[in-house]
Amino acid sequence: MIKHFDKYIFLRLFAITAFVLLMLIFIFIMIDFSENSDDFADQGAQMAEIFRNYYLNYVPEMTRLVLPVAVFVACLFLTGQLSDRLEITALKAAGVSLYRLIVPYIVFATLCAGGISLLDAHVIPKSNAQRIAFEEQYLQDKSEKIDRSDIYRQPSPDTKLQVNYFDKNQQIAYRIRLIQFKDQQIIKSTRANRMEWVDSTQSWRLESGTERVFTDVGYEEEDFIKKDTVLNVFPRDLARTTSDVYQLTYEEARDYIASIERSGAGGIEIPQVQFYGRLAYPFSIIVVIIVGFSFASVRRRGGKGAYLAAGLTISFLYLAFMKIIEPFGYYGTLSPELAATLPHIFFFLVGIGLLIEAKK
Repeated sequence: MIKHFDKYIFLRLFAITAFVLLMLIFIFIMIDFSENSDDFADQGAQMAEIFRNYYLNYVPEMTRLVLPVAVFVACLFLTGQLSDRLEITALKAAGVSLYRLIVPYIVFATLCAGGISLLDAHVIPKSNAQRIAFEEQYLQDKSEKIDRSDIYRQPSPDTKLQVNYFDKNQQIAYRIRLIQFKDQQIIKSTRANRMEWVDSTQSWRLESGTERVFTDVGYEEEDFIKKDTVLNVFPRDLARTTSDVYQLTYEEARDYIASIERSGAGGIEIPQVQFYGRLAYPFSIIVVIIVGFSFASVRRRGGKGAYLAAGLTISFLYLAFMKIIEPFGYYGTLSPELAATLPHIFFFLVGIGLLIEAKK
């Protein structure tokens, strides 16, 4: 009997989750389109292009974001239905523990979490990159640049780089200054009007500049038209945005964060919190399953409406907690790891507490 129950729960959770997920994605697209339709029209975007290049690439990210909510609603709806029909009471009377009844829920949540993690590691970053490129072209107000002008980097302990402005699309830096030190003294200073990235050689090409080499008795100055140089700084290090981490696979994100550290750029906590948040986010599906089952397994007044209302409230509190904690990680008050995982840990403990308190 219990195996049939497990199969029934799993299939029902899948069906309800899929329905809620599709509804949430549809509502999200309709709201987003109503907000951005004027910008699309002003920028000359074609309808087919909007849905093919923008919304189709937005679906994987939307799925990642709303799947925990869809699973939570499905869990509350199904478990509340079983509770109202006294099916859970009958199973408990037959000697089946509440801990045993939650097993198919945990299995379903774990599979969903694993699936989202795989998508986030390989598929979602590519679709995000295409979607964000579309936004930069047609939705100019969605620019999320961290560095805009007067960019400072430290490619190595004895080298400092200043860039007045960097064109991300052309990969050209304008009005640059490169200073090299030795024993706290300047040994070389280079100024150039342009610095262009050469992809074939993975190096920078300085144009229309002056180089000064300092000695004990003065300095020697040399003008140049073009000069190639190798720096431990890449174009992505000069054009960072708050969405960079979401366009990279897990391995690329780790390399990106290490690259920021090497370049000496500030604000490294932002991509760190985002990266650890991506790693921890699938765990939220397991958390909401535990919370939802523990809450809805006890029969309550109000029926399904009460369960769904409670679900929306808990979802809001969960999301609000994540958004409140993140800035503490951005500004170094909390470690990036703790800022990204604390909401999940807190609600996991809440779920375990509710499960223990529920009638066995």
